[in-house]
Amino acid sequence: MSALDKIDLLEHGVLRFITAGSVDDGKSTLIGRLLYDTKAILADQLAAIARTSQRRGGPLDLSLLTDGLSAEREQGITIDVAYRYFATALRKFIIADTPGHEQYTRNMVTGASTADLAILVVDARHGVVTQTRRHATIAHLVGIPHLVVAVNKMDLVDFDQRVFAAIVADFTAFAQASGIRDARFVPMSALDGDMVVDRGSRLPWYTGPTLLQILETVESAPTLAQGPLRFPVQFVARPVAGQPRGYMGRIESGAIAVGDVVTVLPSLHSARVRAIRTYEGDRRHAGLHAPVTIVLDKELDISRGDMLVHPDSAPAILRTVDASLCWLANAPLDSRRRYLLRHTTREASAQVDRIDYLWNVSTQSREPAPAGLAMNDIGHVRLALARPAFVDRYEESRATGSFILIDDATHDTVAAGMVQ
Repeated sequence: MSALDKIDLLEHGVLRFITAGSVDDGKSTLIGRLLYDTKAILADQLAAIARTSQRRGGPLDLSLLTDGLSAEREQGITIDVAYRYFATALRKFIIADTPGHEQYTRNMVTGASTADLAILVVDARHGVVTQTRRHATIAHLVGIPHLVVAVNKMDLVDFDQRVFAAIVADFTAFAQASGIRDARFVPMSALDGDMVVDRGSRLPWYTGPTLLQILETVESAPTLAQGPLRFPVQFVARPVAGQPRGYMGRIESGAIAVGDVVTVLPSLHSARVRAIRTYEGDRRHAGLHAPVTIVLDKELDISRGDMLVHPDSAPAILRTVDASLCWLANAPLDSRRRYLLRHTTREASAQVDRIDYLWNVSTQSREPAPAGLAMNDIGHVRLALARPAFVDRYEESRATGSFILIDDATHDTVAAGMVQ
């Protein structure tokens, strides 16, 4: 590969991906293998897991690199979402290892919400199971564009090509029925490393890329950098010592430049950008995720929760929001109660006006609307807001198409929502 080819791949940016699947399919071991074989483990980390593995009387347990909670290590399962970072010569990666237990489905939703790719780990002995379909459905629901089905533990089925082919056929039929379009398949042994980073010698019949080759070369989804301007105002800096009033926040989509005309939501008043300030000094323009202070050429009534946008590409201003809602709390949703909706920097009192249906991720079907949603339920709802929100559809912008609901009594986050 030429130097120019490498530069082109690096320009794809950081790839965020998750691992998901059923319990004991080998998700944490797979991540450990990726880190180990790409030499992304520090010597002291490796020594620590070697000592722990030795105390247990077994070989080196690479799953310990991600299963950091003591409860996880005792049970041998993943409960929370564990994040790890590594890089190769071609790309940087952020991994989220998500729980396999059905009761921790809400944690899987959290990890999937920012991912560009999902690795769905399948035990070759068991094939596609209910939790496999559940996690694939959630990945599809939250808009992850790429899916890799890692058929793990091929060493336990004698690397039988027929076993792999049967799993591919089973999942392909499910994917077609569910609207999942981009799925790739890799046979592997995470324990021994076959087809993870190195090809190994025990899968000669598989001629496709290794898992790492897929991760290094997959096309990143179009970024929000090319999207319309979305600048939620986080704080208003009052004028002091000759400095004019400024509006502080982070660019969640698009870009802004000095001289741009911007519209303020919800007032719909417009002004021109006079200056863009950062801690490093003034700039002529700023892009995605830049924390900046915007100075306008006129005084306007702007406060926290307002949003600056370009006038020809404003989001919808809504008091009723249709959304897919994943219920996270132990206590069920009570449609008689009001919750606090937090969207970007804006908050509004919200009530569930109606539940249209419950989405059964196991059967891929809609079920009649229940009276409320229980923990891990995903339903389609309509919310009535006390003040308008400025929203995009989730499939168009995760930043302004997502929100959370908060219990105003306990301040617990009770639900995550995706605007439809």
